[in-house]
Amino acid sequence: MKAFLDDHFLLGTKTAETLYHQFAKDMPIFDYHCHLSAKEIAENKAFSDLTDIWLKDDHYKWRLMRSHGVDEKWITGEAPAKEKYLKWVDTVQYALGNPLYHWTHLELQRYFGITDPLTMQTAEQVWTTCNQLLQSEDFRPQELMKRSNVRTICTTDDPLDSLEYHKQLKEQPNFEIEVLPTFRPDGALMIENKEFNQWIEELESLTETSITSLEDLVAGLEERVVYFHEVGCRLSDHGLDSSFYLESSEAEVNEIFQKGRDGQALTREEIIQYKTGVMKALGSLYAKYDWAMQLHIGALRRVNSKMTKLAGPNTGFDSIADFTYAEDLGKLLDALDSSDSLPKTIIYNLNPRDNYMIASMIGNFQSDIPGKIQFGTAWWFNDQRDGMEDQLKVLANCGLLANFVGMLTDSRSFLSYTRHEYFRRILCNLLGAWVENGEFPADMKILEKVIRDICYNNIYAYLKTPERLENSIIGNH
Repeated sequence: MKAFLDDHFLLGTKTAETLYHQFAKDMPIFDYHCHLSAKEIAENKAFSDLTDIWLKDDHYKWRLMRSHGVDEKWITGEAPAKEKYLKWVDTVQYALGNPLYHWTHLELQRYFGITDPLTMQTAEQVWTTCNQLLQSEDFRPQELMKRSNVRTICTTDDPLDSLEYHKQLKEQPNFEIEVLPTFRPDGALMIENKEFNQWIEELESLTETSITSLEDLVAGLEERVVYFHEVGCRLSDHGLDSSFYLESSEAEVNEIFQKGRDGQALTREEIIQYKTGVMKALGSLYAKYDWAMQLHIGALRRVNSKMTKLAGPNTGFDSIADFTYAEDLGKLLDALDSSDSLPKTIIYNLNPRDNYMIASMIGNFQSDIPGKIQFGTAWWFNDQRDGMEDQLKVLANCGLLANFVGMLTDSRSFLSYTRHEYFRRILCNLLGAWVENGEFPADMKILEKVIRDICYNNIYAYLKTPERLENSIIGNH
């Protein structure tokens, strides 16, 4: 019987152990999609206690606590920090089979040196030890990122953002990790939201223009794309939670835009027509500036209206949607490709039912860039062992796994880099099993290249300009 979370955790064969420890373990991290605060990194925030660094803004943990019957006052409410922590401990000690159990203990081991399982019996000692360590400079964001071997992260940012903290970080002499923005223009797309007009007005003020048409809007957005590009942005992000493609003319989109600006009610079809027009224009912009476009598809958000009103958005009341969108996705990619303006694209599906649809769809639009259209890593509810293995297997079955751009944290936590370790162990275990089953030769040169590329090199090459690629690829001989 293996010891809990030992050096060979999740590695089921000798080949898997070799692949992980020799090729994957020490690769740097390029975390190309996360929700960390550039402000907290720039100011190198000090964390007051374990609850502050561990439970704040972590809706994964919050959902599990609710499943254990924990009252909201100990989750998003005003209960004392230690009481919240103890409620988490009482929950996670029973979370066998849940990825949070592994993530929690990996974080305790890698950052705090604690190897004992977290239970109500060990909770007091863990609280004391961790809180003492958190007083050290070594547990501030910048130092945690350095210790985690992070080279680059991409935050998620509104086009209206000043990016002042991203700029500050570039000027800090002792911090060489790239903290790059990501362009997330929800405000320009969500014409059905009551905040839409305010967002457009803020864009007008920022760009010192009047926005009365789709052409004006795209011009304003391009000005912000240029601004983001100068600060280092190389990718965008879009959340597509319902049908998103319905062709119409530019004149029709302009008419819908004006109705939205006038506060008139819009039909479902008009909303989709508007989003289609804007997405096509944005896709062309991304291609023009050689950005990648991320599409996160299939979330059913704010399902519990009472609790969302109480706790706010992004607090754990979302789930998997079940709308079908193969035709929409195909038409969007084809429209951009037909006009020679299809950017590099990473597609994430929340419903695992859609794995083979996405994996087959990306093969329709591959071209001169290795893995130009990507089947993104297992996302959100799929971000666990089974989900990761399924995504890797489906991609291998339908495409070229070797060109996959790999793992990201999608997290608001500075301790979540252990999720890269978790993924790398799963990847090496899968490849190791194929070798030991005689499904792939024990060609360590090829296996080394594939693993190092998926862990780091592919995403670096995917998002970097050619002049910056010299000497950047790690460990490929």
